[in-house]
Amino acid sequence: MKYGNNKEIETGICKQAIEEAFLTKEGFQGDGVADLRYHGGSDRAVCVYPYEHYLLWENEFDTKLPSSTFGENLTVTNMLEKDVYIGDIYRLGEAVIQITQGRIPCSTISKRTDKPLLLKRMVQTGFTGFLCRVLEEGIVRSNSTITLLESHPKKVSVLYGNEVYLHKQKDVDGINRILAVEELASDWKETMENRLKKIRGDRSLGSQVKI
Repeated sequence: MKYGNNKEIETGICKQAIEEAFLTKEGFQGDGVADLRYHGGSDRAVCVYPYEHYLLWENEFDTKLPSSTFGENLTVTNMLEKDVYIGDIYRLGEAVIQITQGRIPCSTISKRTDKPLLLKRMVQTGFTGFLCRVLEEGIVRSNSTITLLESHPKKVSVLYGNEVYLHKQKDVDGINRILAVEELASDWKETMENRLKKIRGDRSLGSQVKI
């Protein structure tokens, strides 16, 4: 993908619509991932973005966004971050997927859209979309439906997870609430646990009396 002054980067953000694809535990067959440090893997096999946000961003930035602007595999309706929970399980065509974490937006979005403030606004609002693991592989077609099979009992919404992860990094109660979801992506789990250790360490140092 080229951006700015004809600079070029390698990215998997530019998706093309197809009629059907086989969804494996590692993602859709034929779907490329450029940077495996932050994208892809079994906990991040499928990227989902709510369709409703397109109108919001188009109005705010006075622009027309192309399909799959945010590099998502699926653009869905009626699945806003505030309404879906980490650990929720869905039937997607012949496959079954489970929400694992909020999506952490990267600078490639700004480069693709030429809207540097869009990334900042996604982080501010928590309207990032979310990532899923694949519990059952299968074919997904362009006319496939996505249906909730099981809502997670902990009721930790993606939006709540984003708020703690992105904005309330020292919120011990929030971190513990998210960690209570066993189905949480391992990367987020490690990050949250490390934050807790740091908070406890800081408190321990703060309680020492210097003579």
